[in-house]
Amino acid sequence: MKRIQATVSGRVQGVSFRYYTQREAQRLGLTGWVCNQPDGTVLTVAEGDEPALLAFVRFLHQGPSAARVTDVTLAWQEAVGEFTDFTVRYFYQ
Repeated sequence: MKRIQATVSGRVQGVSFRYYTQREAQRLGLTGWVCNQPDGTVLTVAEGDEPALLAFVRFLHQGPSAARVTDVTLAWQEAVGEFTDFTVRYFYQ
């Protein structure tokens, strides 16, 4: 099990990015969260097996059809196991 933390830049707020990110993560069997940031980026933390996380990263580079992703900053870590599902957070915690 692995963990990623990704910051997604571009036109990623106001385009249902969090909703589609949650849906994709759930489809892939990942746990974690996604949240809008005050600077206009989207931050996500996800845990799961590496093939599922790689598919999730591919999604983050594209996003939903209304989004325009310009950059994804990614950090790989060992999984901590602190999540039971994948949620949308409405503020950074």
